Amino acid sequence: MNNQPIIEFSDFTFQYYSQSEPTLHNINLKIYPGEKILIVGPSGSGKSTLGHCLNGLIPFSYKGDISGSLKIDGLETKELDIFKLSKSIGTVLQDSDGQFVGLTVGEDIAFSLENDNVKNSIMRERVEEVSRMVDMNNFLTSSPYDLSGGQKQRTALAGVMIDDVDVLLFDEPLANLDPSTGKKAIEIIDSIHKESKKTIIIIEHRLEDVLHQDIDRVILINDGRILADMNPHELVSSSVLVDNGIREPLYITALKYAGVKVNEKMMPGYIWSLKIEDKDNKILNWHKSIKEEKIILESNSFLRVEDISFSYTSKRKVLEEISFDIKEGEMVSIVGKNGAGKSTLSKIICGFEKQSKGNIYYKNNNIKDMTIKERAEIIGFVMQNPNQMISENMIYDEIALGLRLRNINEDEIKEKVDKVLKICGLSPFVDWPISALSYGQKKRVTIATILALDPKIIILDEPTAGQDYKHYSEIMEFLKEINSLGITVIFITHDMHLMLEYTKRAIVLSDGKIIADDKPSVILTDKNIIDNANLKETSLFNLAQIVGIEDETKFVQGFIDYERSVGFLNEK
Repeated sequence: MNNQPIIEFSDFTFQYYSQSEPTLHNINLKIYPGEKILIVGPSGSGKSTLGHCLNGLIPFSYKGDISGSLKIDGLETKELDIFKLSKSIGTVLQDSDGQFVGLTVGEDIAFSLENDNVKNSIMRERVEEVSRMVDMNNFLTSSPYDLSGGQKQRTALAGVMIDDVDVLLFDEPLANLDPSTGKKAIEIIDSIHKESKKTIIIIEHRLEDVLHQDIDRVILINDGRILADMNPHELVSSSVLVDNGIREPLYITALKYAGVKVNEKMMPGYIWSLKIEDKDNKILNWHKSIKEEKIILESNSFLRVEDISFSYTSKRKVLEEISFDIKEGEMVSIVGKNGAGKSTLSKIICGFEKQSKGNIYYKNNNIKDMTIKERAEIIGFVMQNPNQMISENMIYDEIALGLRLRNINEDEIKEKVDKVLKICGLSPFVDWPISALSYGQKKRVTIATILALDPKIIILDEPTAGQDYKHYSEIMEFLKEINSLGITVIFITHDMHLMLEYTKRAIVLSDGKIIADDKPSVILTDKNIIDNANLKETSLFNLAQIVGIEDETKFVQGFIDYERSVGFLNEK
C-alpha cells in the first residue's frame, strides 16, 4: 500500500453559516490509495457533511467556515475548484434520479467526456468499456428513468467511473434497493475495487449489508467527531456500535444472547469469516431454552382484497389476481423486488389507481366506489419519497395541514401536532423550514402528518428508508404502540429487519403475483421465495447453518421470540 495518503484531514473543522456550532470537529483522518473505507454514524452525526467536504459540495455549494486542512492527492482542497475535485473523486448519490442528465443510459455515461470534447470514437469505446464493468452494456439505448433501482445505480456508477477518477464515493448506495439488489450492489463495488484498485469510500446506515464483502476500515462518526477507526473484527467485538446507536449485525446480537463473549480471535466482522466451533454448545443450549411465542389470530376481517388485477398498458399486467385478508389490528409486511407491484397495490387500496378487476372490502363493505377523500378518512398512506407529499414550507404547518382541512380547532391541532413531533423526533425542528431538513427528517415529517389524522389503517411505503437505527426504532416502536390500540398497519418494505422483528406476517409479491403469505421467519429461510422475490437470507439463517442447527426457520423465529420475551424490542 502507498505510504502517502490520497485523502488527509488535519485538525479539520467545518461550520455551516446557518448553524451556531460546527458540524465537524477537529477531524484527523488519513485514507490511503486502494483502501476500501466504510463511514457509519447516526443521522446528524456529520458523516454526510464529511462526504460533501470530499466531493467539493462544501464549500462550493454549501457555504461555511473551514479551519484546518483537507488534502486530496497532496493538494489543498480549498485552493481547488469543484471541477478539479470531480476529476479526483466521483460521487454516486443516494438518489440516482437526481444524478441523471442524459436521455439514454449511453448519453448519461458519456456526459463528462462530451464536456471535455473527447473524440466520438474514443468516447464510444470508453462508454462500452465502463458499461460492461457495471453490466449495463445491453441498456445503452434505454432511458435511465425506465430502469430498476439497481440498474439506475449501476448507470450512475458508470457515469462517475468514465472519468477514471482515483476515488469513488458512495452516499448511502443501498437506501432505495431491494435486499438482493443491494447485495449485488455491494458485490459490484467490491469487484470494481479489486479490479481497478481504486480507493472506495462508502457512507451507509446498513452496516451488516455492507459487511457482505471485505472492508479495510470502518470510521464511526458521532457529534461531528471520529470516535472509532477500526477493522470490522475490532468494531463488532467492541461496544462502540451499541454505545452510538448503530445496529450491530444480527448474528452478533444472537451470539451475545447465547452468552458468547465476542472477541477478535473469532474473526466476527463478517458472517462468512466467523469461527465459533468451541461456542456451539452455548448457542444450541440457548436456542433450546427459548419458549415459542403463541400467535393468536383475530378472526374479524378488516381489509380484504379479492382477485385484484391491474395494468398500465395492455401488454403487461402489473398485478394479477391478488387476494389476501388482513385482520383488525394486524401489523403486516408486503415485500418483494423493485417493480413487483407493491406500491401499485397500495395506490389501488387508497384509490389513487383503479383496478381493472376485483374488489376491496373494509369491514366487509365494498369500497370500490369510494372516492380518494372518503377512503382517506380510514386509510392513511405515507409515500416512499417525502418530496412527493410535502406542500408547506414550515414543519408545523405541514403536519397541521390535514387537520386544518378537516376544520379542527387550532388548540386541538397544536396538541396533536406537538404529540407526533415528539414521537417522530422532530420537536427540536418545529420552527424549521422543511427545505433545511435531510431526506430522513423529511420522511419523519410525512409520517407525522399522516399519524396526526388518526386513520384506522396506515400504509407506509418504505418507512425506514434513510433512517438511522435510533430513529428507525423510535418510529417503529411508535407504530407498534398505535397498532396495539387497534390501528392496522401495513408496511411496504425492503427492510428485512423490519419485516422480521416487527411483523408476524409477510405477504410476498413477485412479478405481480403473491408467491407467499406466511411468518417472516419461514419466508426468510425459503430459498425459492428468497430468489424469486429478490429477498436476502438473514445472517441468523447463516449462523444456524454454521452451528449445525437443521431447522433454520425455528432458529430465526426463536431469536425473535427471545427478543420479544426479554422486552428488547420494547426498549430500543
